Amino acid sequence: EFMQAFWDIEEVQAKAIQLLASFVRDESALPYLPVFTELVTFAMRTHVGSLKLQVDGCNLLLDILSQALEQDVVVALDENAASSLLETARKHSENEELLSLVCTLLMMASASEVAAENLRKVGVIPDLLSILRHFLHNEKICLSCCGVLWSVAGSENNVDHALLKSAVPVTSAVLREHLRNGTVTESACSALWALSLQGCLTENEFEPMTALLLDALRMNPERPVLVKNTCLALASLLRLSEIAALRFVMDSEGSGINLIRDAYHLHHDDPEVVESICMLMNEMVQYGEVV
Repeated sequence: EFMQAFWDIEEVQAKAIQLLASFVRDESALPYLPVFTELVTFAMRTHVGSLKLQVDGCNLLLDILSQALEQDVVVALDENAASSLLETARKHSENEELLSLVCTLLMMASASEVAAENLRKVGVIPDLLSILRHFLHNEKICLSCCGVLWSVAGSENNVDHALLKSAVPVTSAVLREHLRNGTVTESACSALWALSLQGCLTENEFEPMTALLLDALRMNPERPVLVKNTCLALASLLRLSEIAALRFVMDSEGSGINLIRDAYHLHHDDPEVVESICMLMNEMVQYGEVV
């Protein structure tokens, strides 16, 4: 009620956010987490020009989502909350620290199908791609943005294919930039898998994408989720293109078959990884003459 009575006074909203932050992890606060989320995002939207309020608001929202996750409480961002976070990103498009917070929030929220759909509706993809282009060096931002892309691109609802196609070169650039960072590479490979399933890759992207995914696998063989999603992305490419199959077998850095064999030896006790490897090998069967 205090926040609602003084929406237009920035100092009041800032103080209220600080007070909420002091007891949001109290067990008694659990039933009110969705209400807190609504209040905080509205305050952020009302005072979008205040950098400090945006930072404090994002940190509080991170606490709220973390607490909700730990306690199995559903707090899905509605369209208004999603739109508010995008307004923050647009207003402070040069502030790397704040954008990192916003992108982390978007990634956490997008784990919910409802929130991922709301993010799609408010047009998150162009904002993500713009942020990635400007902050390609930032590992945390790249990790978060690729995570959101994975969730949104994997949606069964209508997604603008032209937008998703424009995400392919940007996500590929992330992967090339951060090949040695297993966490970022894992997120980028997952996003590329989702994009490939949506038919977003063009014919001239099949071969370089195959080579790039093989590099990711070659440099991060110990990560089961990365291996699984990379194999699934490769399977998707091989299903579409003989050129991709040729590159898979005859890659200049070493045959993909040897890589997959090594991955199987490392992860033979992980049924999801083994299943993805089997799917990839199944796609190779159609190119018997090539192999």
